[in-house]
Amino acid sequence: MDGPTRTPEDRSMTDASARGAAKGAADGERGVAAPFAALLLAVLSFSLMQTMVVPALPDLRREFHASPTGVSWLLSSFLLTSSVATALLGRVGDMFGKRRVLIVSLAVFAGGTLLAALSGSLALLITARAVQGVGAAAFPLAFGIVREQFPRERVPVAIGLISSTFGIGFGVGLVLPGPIVDALGWHWIFWTGLIVVLAGIAAVAAFVRESPVRSPGRVDWAGAVLLSAGVTALLVAISQGRSWGWSSGRTIGLFLAAAGLLVVFTYAETKVRAPLVDIGLLRRPAMLSSHLTALIVGFGMYGAFTLVPLLAQTPSRAGYGFDASVTASGLLMVPMAATMLVAGPLAGRMGAAVGWKLPLVLACLTGVLGFLVYATAHDTEWAMYAGSAVLGVGVGFAFAALANVVVSAVDASRTGEATGINTIMRTVGGSLGAQIAASVVASGTVPGTRFPAESGFTAAFVMSAIALALAALAALAGPGALWRPAASASPGPHPDQSLDQEAGHHA
Repeated sequence: MDGPTRTPEDRSMTDASARGAAKGAADGERGVAAPFAALLLAVLSFSLMQTMVVPALPDLRREFHASPTGVSWLLSSFLLTSSVATALLGRVGDMFGKRRVLIVSLAVFAGGTLLAALSGSLALLITARAVQGVGAAAFPLAFGIVREQFPRERVPVAIGLISSTFGIGFGVGLVLPGPIVDALGWHWIFWTGLIVVLAGIAAVAAFVRESPVRSPGRVDWAGAVLLSAGVTALLVAISQGRSWGWSSGRTIGLFLAAAGLLVVFTYAETKVRAPLVDIGLLRRPAMLSSHLTALIVGFGMYGAFTLVPLLAQTPSRAGYGFDASVTASGLLMVPMAATMLVAGPLAGRMGAAVGWKLPLVLACLTGVLGFLVYATAHDTEWAMYAGSAVLGVGVGFAFAALANVVVSAVDASRTGEATGINTIMRTVGGSLGAQIAASVVASGTVPGTRFPAESGFTAAFVMSAIALALAALAALAGPGALWRPAASASPGPHPDQSLDQEAGHHA
């Protein structure tokens, strides 16, 4: 039977409604695009600075007549303050406004970058790098802003792309400095970085609005001091353990001090009315499994960022290696950055459709495959490019899935705190993995030379593959099904929802 006849007025009203819906969708696109681009620029400015100094380390060592241990503090000081800043400023952003705290952290980061560009001594440059580390708060704060202000269906993909930016900047930061140092000198690494961070500050100030979502309370300064001291002791022990000796009194003493301080911190946080870190939050199965997975993923994956360029730069007379320059060795990381750019948003879409467990497990298994390619076929450049491309998929999936697991497990008012702790776990795991991998590589040399033995690289790559297999098991042990029907999968709680997680928080 034919339906009712539509009058011209009916058709006109329908067409007007369609045009209105299309205009609303277009306005939504424009409303999200500018803030999202601003957040990407902000996090990219920090992620670039993680590694841009690495290719310049030999030049800096010669210029300042420094020891390898002294120069290593250019990385360690940055790592220490960035680890503390992610937890402290993530929580402060939950309390006082994420946009405001993001701009302040980027401004401090810019100040540290300017100081580095003007530095004339190693001590001043190390200090500047420590100040730069405050910019690490950009990641938990950006996740929180996306969670609070973006349309719910866009949150997983946006978080996936922001998470990928962490690794993309890491990889590009190994490629970009070579030509800069050759043409202009190492100071221009920091002048270039300063331009990017100032652009990020301007973009956030212009396009990101402040959110009314708050988590009231006072700053837990005692908790901040205890956490800072514990994480600092742990990371110093990890970063200096290879040069001091893993069994030396200083290294063991710092590990014991870190354990004691973190135990005291955990106890103290249970007695504070407004803790820096909600210990009850960390006990939730989703949070516990995601933090453990982040620790192991960091341990497994970060070795590639440093070992691949080192292998490529090894002279071929050692029996392996490609005689690559700093710039050419960094190019081996470009496929990783490219595939991460695609993998992060893809993981976000997959997680929104079927849940976050599957993309996280796939991330770890893809990482296993990438490291096995490195371990078995590192005698040809094309194989190294292929391994980097495969590993980039794993890293992109892992970073996106981990961030979304954490975001979807907590109330909007706790996003900065929760993602900050997850970042610390990944950083600690990465630091430990990078140092142990370097120790494995350095454990043997080619007879009659000072070059590391090829077997050391193979063993380190296999170690990373095993670690990521364990990370897959940790992810599988988390709560929830591996695959949820699309109808029951959710992109994560929206700020306006009443969350059952909060009942657990107050219990």
